[in-house]
Amino acid sequence: MLLLLPVLVGCSGVDVINTLTPGGHTQRFEAIAYGERPRQRLDIYQPKDAEGQAPVVVFFYGGTWREGAREDYRFVGRALASRGIVTVVADYRLYPQVRYPGFVEDTAQALAWTYRHIDRYGGDPQRLFVMGHSAGAYNAAMVALDSRFLAAQSLSPDILDGWIGLAGPYDFLPITNEDARPVFDWPNTSSDTQPIEHVSDRSPPALLMASHRDTTVNPIRNTAGMAQALRTHGVAVSEAYADRTSHVTLIAALAWPLRWLGPVLDDVDAFVHDTPPRSGGRSISAQ
Repeated sequence: MLLLLPVLVGCSGVDVINTLTPGGHTQRFEAIAYGERPRQRLDIYQPKDAEGQAPVVVFFYGGTWREGAREDYRFVGRALASRGIVTVVADYRLYPQVRYPGFVEDTAQALAWTYRHIDRYGGDPQRLFVMGHSAGAYNAAMVALDSRFLAAQSLSPDILDGWIGLAGPYDFLPITNEDARPVFDWPNTSSDTQPIEHVSDRSPPALLMASHRDTTVNPIRNTAGMAQALRTHGVAVSEAYADRTSHVTLIAALAWPLRWLGPVLDDVDAFVHDTPPRSGGRSISAQ
């Protein structure tokens, strides 16, 4: 298995892990539009044997806000759906088509579409979570923590029972990644772009995962730092590190051939099913 690892996480390896991750107990609905633009599309993975409405996770992939495609993350949808979770995997606009905050606006729009329509696919809109890896974890954090983005959709982060960040960049000024600098208009980047600046007492509970071996996004500053900020505000947070993984293989550990790398799927499953529903009325408004 160790010899296969470089192959499985390479470019062609995406097809391998998608193929080897079972999807027999799930059903996929493809290329559903959540907006008018070409990249505003999502896929839905529905557990076939679910009884009643299932909890929902909306997932956003990474790629430095420059690359990525929902088709490459079929293994994520299949893995979570196999645990009884209706899973949405969404595309969003990328640089250079957009800079910040365009991709976060798309994240909020996909989340709002899901909240309003996922009951048609067996999902419970009152048990809704947002999740991302790397740049996608940034997107998830921003819509969960900065209420302005969901407010533009006539909603608020109160629709979320929690958010899940895998190897996310939450506190990265000054920007040292040259690929990310133009995305955030460096050196004129405002601290307002940083998820950690938006933590409050009303923030949703979080599951934050990373690897101490991550050389792409500093896990101490970002994951541990975000966890501490949430705890300071009295927000429930679970913090975990899968130390057999790297930045890339943390998300790949959801795929069936690589689950030996760490209990990423088990941790996400437990967080989604065990997190208590947030109190307060949440009505679905038409749009």
